[in-house]
Amino acid sequence: MGELYNKDEVEKIRKHIDKWESDVVPQWLKRVPERSNNFTTLSGIPIKRVYTPADLNNFDYEEKLGLPGEYPFTRGIHATMYRARLWTMRMFSGYGGPEETNRRLKFLIEHGETGLSLAFDYPTLVGVDPDDPMAEGEVGIVGVSVPTVVDMEVVFNGIDMGSVTTNMTINPPAPVLLSFYVAVAEKQGVPYNKIGGTTQNDPLKEFIAQKSYVFPPEPAVKVAMDLIEWSVKNLPLWNPISISGYHIREAGATAVQELAFTLADGIEYVRQLKARGLDVDEFAPRLSFFFDAHINFFEETAKFRAARRMWAKIMRDWFGAKKPRSWWLRFHTQTAGVSLTAQQPWNNIVRTAIEALAAVLGGTQSLHTNSFDEPFRVPSEFAAKIALRTQQIIAYETGVADTIDPLAGSYYVEWLTDQIEEEAWKYIDRIERMGGMLEAVKKGFPQREVADAAYRFQKDVEDGRRFIVGVNIFVENEVEDIRKVPLLEFDQKGIEERQRKRIAQVRSSRDQQRWSRALDELRKAAERGDNIMPYVLQAVKAYATLGEIMNTLKEVYGTYVEPPIY
Repeated sequence: MGELYNKDEVEKIRKHIDKWESDVVPQWLKRVPERSNNFTTLSGIPIKRVYTPADLNNFDYEEKLGLPGEYPFTRGIHATMYRARLWTMRMFSGYGGPEETNRRLKFLIEHGETGLSLAFDYPTLVGVDPDDPMAEGEVGIVGVSVPTVVDMEVVFNGIDMGSVTTNMTINPPAPVLLSFYVAVAEKQGVPYNKIGGTTQNDPLKEFIAQKSYVFPPEPAVKVAMDLIEWSVKNLPLWNPISISGYHIREAGATAVQELAFTLADGIEYVRQLKARGLDVDEFAPRLSFFFDAHINFFEETAKFRAARRMWAKIMRDWFGAKKPRSWWLRFHTQTAGVSLTAQQPWNNIVRTAIEALAAVLGGTQSLHTNSFDEPFRVPSEFAAKIALRTQQIIAYETGVADTIDPLAGSYYVEWLTDQIEEEAWKYIDRIERMGGMLEAVKKGFPQREVADAAYRFQKDVEDGRRFIVGVNIFVENEVEDIRKVPLLEFDQKGIEERQRKRIAQVRSSRDQQRWSRALDELRKAAERGDNIMPYVLQAVKAYATLGEIMNTLKEVYGTYVEPPIY
């Protein structure tokens, strides 16, 4: 390629900036003393005053960018991107019992949501039934309680499961919840080849960040791979895993750590599936990802662009995938819950809009926008509708979806994309030297890195090196604003009692011999090392509960207690 710039012109620009900073900036800082001089991204990457072609030395357009829809997919996995089809607006929803969540899903569909996403309560997340003493006071609090196939049927009452796709944020009990979903779809008459959606089913990130693990690392990964293998062979439209950086980021990771650890998790899963004898081009097109869109706008957009480029290289060059679709990194994005503040809560609407815009400019395939009231509790209908309208305004009013990857070619964006990629590769190299992500997790490496990053960020906020409006800058008496937030109200105790009665009814009315036989066959399959999915589905159809199925698997796989990590 020819010379991209005139060096004399670049030097002239730099001298101009030097003079401007020495003459003008000091006077401006005197008027605005609160402005931080910490010019770095949230990952700590230093930011220069100005970027020119000189920062893109030896920049090869075809190698680094190419065209949208072509390797290395930096500019997007689809040639037409949002000009042909907007991203899926998939609001994360669920609270209380199945009846409450069914009403919320229908409300969001009525107001323009184009994909469903289920949030489960903590007992469901860890495979505990609502009548277990461990579940007391937690039923329906942070998501919906779904302990039986009957509950899943109520969640989707009046919703055609053949015409919607559903994301389920569920991990250790993912085989059970997917079996609930498949059984209900079957009952609606939906054939397997029309069942579409995603199970998160990402065990490694549970040990790194979210901590809703059940089984030890090896059997946890084995169970997740069972689900992927079964889904690839039986549910052609299902994404059996959503390899998730979101929870890693929410736990305090930087953008670079989120990217590196997420891709390293993906590398581990690909190796596990190949070890089962599966052809990479058979399962790779069904792998999906889930990222956080945080508040540092350009860093987030650059992160998404780097992620696509890195994954394409990993799949093509590391694993020898032949199909271009196997090289795609398809991802869902959620705006950063951890960036929302209880102080001056209305500011959260602005934060979410900026984060959502970064995700769109980064080329996401689907998006959830957080509601401004989430620092307090599950979103109200009022707040959830504003969050959905935020996406719709970006899609239909701003024009950012009219052209593909509109930030491409920006000296700063391309430089930052390269920097984030370079730093992420360093982490992946370290993890590879440890023997892969499963070994790294067992050694506590990513856990320590995330904890250290969270500490550094909090220290920066407390010491005034990072600003959060309403928290450590432009602080006001926010009590009145907080009192004005219309919070969601629901009868948690009443819902818990209703769920206990329903599960008792399921237990009393089922065929006891069929139920007992199904759980016995599941136990034996787990002991043999067979794929457990057909046996879980059989147990679900025999009306075994979530807790009963998980307890059966615990007898074989055991449970995990995290060692102290310093």
